[in-house]
Amino acid sequence: MNDLLQLIVAGIATGAIYALVAVGFVLVWQTSQTINFAQGEFVMLPAFFVLAAMKLGGLPFPVAVLIGLAVTLLVLGLLFKRVIVDPTIRHGVLPLVISTIALALFLKEGVKEFYAAEAQPFPALWATTNVTLGTAVISAQNIVIIVVAVLAVGALQFFLAGTETGRRMQATAQNPMLAVILGIRVERMILYTFLINAALVALASFLISPIYLAKFTNGEILGLAAFIAAIVGGFNQVRGAVVGGLLLGILDNIVAAYLSAPYRAALPLFLLIAVILFRPQGLLGRAEERTL
Repeated sequence: MNDLLQLIVAGIATGAIYALVAVGFVLVWQTSQTINFAQGEFVMLPAFFVLAAMKLGGLPFPVAVLIGLAVTLLVLGLLFKRVIVDPTIRHGVLPLVISTIALALFLKEGVKEFYAAEAQPFPALWATTNVTLGTAVISAQNIVIIVVAVLAVGALQFFLAGTETGRRMQATAQNPMLAVILGIRVERMILYTFLINAALVALASFLISPIYLAKFTNGEILGLAAFIAAIVGGFNQVRGAVVGGLLLGILDNIVAAYLSAPYRAALPLFLLIAVILFRPQGLLGRAEERTL
């Protein structure tokens, strides 16, 4: 039971990272019909922004984190929308998908070439000790990840449902044409969504990099897992992305512990196939909504 408890807590922490990235997927899709296949690389990059600020600028770690967050919002939020999405989306979804795949390759190879091909240690903002619950020993890092992810998703939900700007963003996602008629500045709402996505991937990067190190290949697994989590939960539902991420994270850890690593690698694909076959709208999606 102790081993199972540790696995579940670790799975929830892993799933929380998947959920943060998947929520960004869902928000961007809802408002702009953009599927960003560079999302995994977006999670990889903020950690290297921080490391570059520390190495090249000689900045202390807390200041470097703030600089990394600001650069992430600028590059992966504002510039991504203005330079990649806006010119490409006019030609349809397929050219945009191809563009984001190309961007993912560019970012990955760029980090490998200009920073480092080896994994880089990333400082932690919290203590790296263990917490004892009864006879079970649980990593404090996992607890911090869960708490921070819950606070982030809770704050996002409050913003979307409890503020005027959030409600305008939801109106834009539900019916952009009607939103324009009602006087909502749709382009600004879409930009806010891209900035929120950038903040979410930066948070995920800062949470996961102290554990798995900063590597140029981090985005490959994270991007695929988050994309599948969004589909499994329901691509039109923020809460679906959260449920999909947690489910995938818990199953991933349990399968790795009780079966084998190869099954662990195949689990997301099996789960994706099962959902597409039996409930294509996702676990929390509705049949009348758009499906993917």
